[in-house]
Amino acid sequence: METWIAFTLLAAFMQAIRTAGQKQLSAQLSSLATAGVRYIFALPFAWLYLWWALNHYQVALPALNTTFLQYAIIASFAQLIGTACLVVAFQYRNFAVATSLAKTEAIQVAVIGALLFAAPLSGYGWLSVILGVVGVILLSKVKFNLKDVLTNPGAGYGLASGLGLAITTLLIRESNLALGSHPMVNAAVTLVFLISAQSLLAGLYLLMRDASQFRKMIINWRLALFVGITSLLGSIGWFTAVSYQTAAYVKALGQVEFFITLVLTYRLFKEKTTPAEILGMLLIVVSVVVLLLLA
Repeated sequence: METWIAFTLLAAFMQAIRTAGQKQLSAQLSSLATAGVRYIFALPFAWLYLWWALNHYQVALPALNTTFLQYAIIASFAQLIGTACLVVAFQYRNFAVATSLAKTEAIQVAVIGALLFAAPLSGYGWLSVILGVVGVILLSKVKFNLKDVLTNPGAGYGLASGLGLAITTLLIRESNLALGSHPMVNAAVTLVFLISAQSLLAGLYLLMRDASQFRKMIINWRLALFVGITSLLGSIGWFTAVSYQTAAYVKALGQVEFFITLVLTYRLFKEKTTPAEILGMLLIVVSVVVLLLLA
């Protein structure tokens, strides 16, 4: 199995598990504190992972050159903006439409990558991305109509969220490449930089707006630690995968996360599948087969 495939599957699996943990944690913390836990509780382990990577591959810490800093700083803000847009989308009626449109991140990565980052896809690559996005939307159980998309402000925020997260993924790859060291080390450095910056921003925001959330984090430290570690493992997967492969292909394969989440849900809650959901699953499977065998 190619390195990027293994790390993408790791990322998708861990992100699905992390989401389940976050749902439980959100009953105890505010939405912003729940998001902040992803970074704050992952931070010490991220630094430990960087230390391991440097020692394991016997390389020096790469210099944080100007190109890296530009890409990494913009990526930090793009991720925060993408997450904030998704939170705002939740405030609008029919927010399911908005969150489903946020799932167009994969196709936005492909389009922006081809236009701005000289990372075009093959015809089969485009087919894989499109099939995966359609499959995810079908699994989202959303019934679209033109009026919803055009008149619901949440739809705009959903697309903006997908755009912010797409730009983040592309800039993470560019940050990794700018370091010029071992791909695993590049990914670890970029990961530590982003998590450190986001932990600082999330911590300062909570300190100013609702410091009581820190006490709740400590009370629920086991679940918070679970979310932090699974989030870190997922991020290691994403950051490393885009060190080895074009971001669009990584995100196309990464859409199996939704499939994994649904399977876990059905296993836990014994829910039945609808014909549309079965079709969505099949499209995701076909998109992965096309990506791995033909693209």
